[in-house]
Amino acid sequence: MISNALQKGTLIYIYDHIGQPVTSIAIPQRYPEDGLIGFTQQNVFVRKGSLVYAYNESGRVCSQPGALFSQPQQMS
Repeated sequence: MISNALQKGTLIYIYDHIGQPVTSIAIPQRYPEDGLIGFTQQNVFVRKGSLVYAYNESGRVCSQPGALFSQPQQMS
């Protein structure tokens, strides 16, 4: 169970239910918005470019990357 996820520079640290670091995920940060988006008890969500990756508590990718979509622009 994931209790916390923190980004420090180009690394995201995953912490277990007693607050101990379990693993880390390297993020290349090619774009300023790349990095930690959020986490649940099961997954950590990381943005890399236009894709979002879900990692499990072991730091392994656990789903296919999903594309980010911006809000639709209003036509004038």
